[in-house]
Amino acid sequence: MLKQICVHRHSSLAIEHVKITAMKYLLILVMALCFHAPYLAAQAQDLSHKSIVFGVHSKTAPLEWRNNGVDQGFNLELIGRIGQLIDKRIVVRRKTFQQLLTDVHDPDCPIDVIAVVSPVSIDRKLSQSDPIYATHAKAYTLQGKSFINSWHDLVGKRVAIKKGAFVDVYISGQPQEFERVDVDLYETGFQLLIKGEVDVVLAENFVARRLLPLYPSIRSSSDALIYGSFNFVSHNVNAPLMGQINDALRQLKLSGEYDRLVNKWFGTGREKVDLTSTQKNMLSLAIAVSIISALGMIFTGYISRSLRKRTRSLNLELAQRRKAEHQISNLSQQFQSVLNGIPHGVTLFNRECDCLWSNDNNNDLLKNSEFHFTHGEPFELKTTLLEVLNSQKSLTEDMSFLDQFWQLQIHPIGEDQAVILLEEATERHQLRQANNEASRLASLGELSAGIAHEINNPTGIIIHSVAFLNDALKDLQPATDAYQKQNPFWLIAGLEPERALHELHYTCLNIDEGATRISRIVNDLKRYALPNIATEHQRLSLNEVVQVSLRLTANQIKIFKIRTQLHQPEPMIMGDAQQLHQVLINLIQNACHASPQDDGTDTDVGMITIETSIVDGKACLIICDNGSGMDQATLQRITEPFFTTRRSCGGTGLGLSVCSRIIKEHKGEMQITSRQGKGTCIKLLFSLEQLI
Repeated sequence: MLKQICVHRHSSLAIEHVKITAMKYLLILVMALCFHAPYLAAQAQDLSHKSIVFGVHSKTAPLEWRNNGVDQGFNLELIGRIGQLIDKRIVVRRKTFQQLLTDVHDPDCPIDVIAVVSPVSIDRKLSQSDPIYATHAKAYTLQGKSFINSWHDLVGKRVAIKKGAFVDVYISGQPQEFERVDVDLYETGFQLLIKGEVDVVLAENFVARRLLPLYPSIRSSSDALIYGSFNFVSHNVNAPLMGQINDALRQLKLSGEYDRLVNKWFGTGREKVDLTSTQKNMLSLAIAVSIISALGMIFTGYISRSLRKRTRSLNLELAQRRKAEHQISNLSQQFQSVLNGIPHGVTLFNRECDCLWSNDNNNDLLKNSEFHFTHGEPFELKTTLLEVLNSQKSLTEDMSFLDQFWQLQIHPIGEDQAVILLEEATERHQLRQANNEASRLASLGELSAGIAHEINNPTGIIIHSVAFLNDALKDLQPATDAYQKQNPFWLIAGLEPERALHELHYTCLNIDEGATRISRIVNDLKRYALPNIATEHQRLSLNEVVQVSLRLTANQIKIFKIRTQLHQPEPMIMGDAQQLHQVLINLIQNACHASPQDDGTDTDVGMITIETSIVDGKACLIICDNGSGMDQATLQRITEPFFTTRRSCGGTGLGLSVCSRIIKEHKGEMQITSRQGKGTCIKLLFSLEQLI
């Protein structure tokens, strides 16, 4: 009898299934007739984009499920919408859960993305998206069994756990005081529970709610034990793709479309566990709506035919007008493109100071209070505009705005309009200043050469006189000894004669050494100030370049700790000594500016190190400091002309630019390394000429 009832029941279900299938095919046929052409166009467009293969394993409504061969559900619709946003076609592949987990760990597998649940406190070792939807897992037992209030109540029990599911991920790192029984599906765990082979099933909420109506002897016996969230996960090689999915997911959340999907599939204030019955009820309504839509489309077609006749007459009437408008528009666009392409600001004003047209290049400067004449007088747009229009004479003035310089031109157009041209002249102004500075430096060089010549004359007299005093002291020694015997109490400048003569001799040596040093510095200064007229480089010592530069900067470096390490034998290169002195002096001065000064203590003392060496067959000169250093942005622009971080202190930004040019002329190489707060190190490499 029971067997007959089951057979009858299966027959009824089969008949019902046939009816539903027939109605579905009827609906598909009607929809195909109505939307055949747009569907083919959309299908052709989809095939032109790269696909995302989405792995599906669940049969749980409303997440990922199939009804009569149709894939649907929240996750499927969500990933489909994401595919539209990132312009990729979604291809669904159904496999077992364990197979999907194996595939997603394989970088060569065609499965790109799957949706799984991850515990909120533990991340999977895969590239995963933002949380999609929250869920939880709890314990399920047979009716009449005691409740599970905590993990402690599972001690000693046989617990069924789905292998690879988020419950498995969570407890893998936790102490397990129960007997674990691995299953491939939660449904398998429920079957083992009925057979008495397990005591508890730890199952995810959505799956269990679908299974409970099929297993009435099983009940929920605990509160949530593990909280988790649905995520899209992929292999780490697809991290860029996961980034696109995350961006699209956030866009859906911000636009509110994500909330509409949640409300559609999960509902508000109710649980959508199984949508099959609802779908069957809606199928009849869908067929009716489709028929009404078909009738509506027929009526719309009739109306459209009438409208097309009227449209033809209107199109003929508007054709000539559109052609004329198109020609005018093209001419206007060409004229506008020419004006917009002008790199300077062009603005047209009337007498009332209304802007009639502008290419929007720095137009706001004209009404800015910081925009004024270079001689300091404030700029009033309306007043200046009226003066030009009344006098009918063009005006050209140099203007300034903060640290920028501009050239302003105002030309009258008739009696009531004027055009204003605004051109930035900051670089031209800087070049003019640099030229003036170069002229001043050239004058200073000529003056220095003259002063050096004048200093050489008294220096020569001092050296000659000191030599005479030394010779005289030697000749006076016997006379001094004889006179002291006659007068034992004789003193010279309050000192005993022997000691006095010794002091005089020592003083003469000091005077001679000082005068010689003055002469050497003056000669170095004269050579440095001379114009560079040499057409060919000469053989010179890199060590001598360092020594001369240190003598010329002795006054600046005396407040710093200087450490020199010069290679022996001296590295020889081909070059111009004057230009190399200029390079090294500039680098020493920069190091002094960046380094802390010696205040008499041992803390924060500026240390400047200069070394010469031979590296890989090249002559090497290194100068390092422990100053403030430079950031990466400054380091990239340090050799640009006019770029300086010491503009407020008088820096011109030409020092390292000139140094770079000189090094290139010597076929050398300049390497700069720097770290903020750690200092700067500059290495100069030259072709090694010969060792001596």
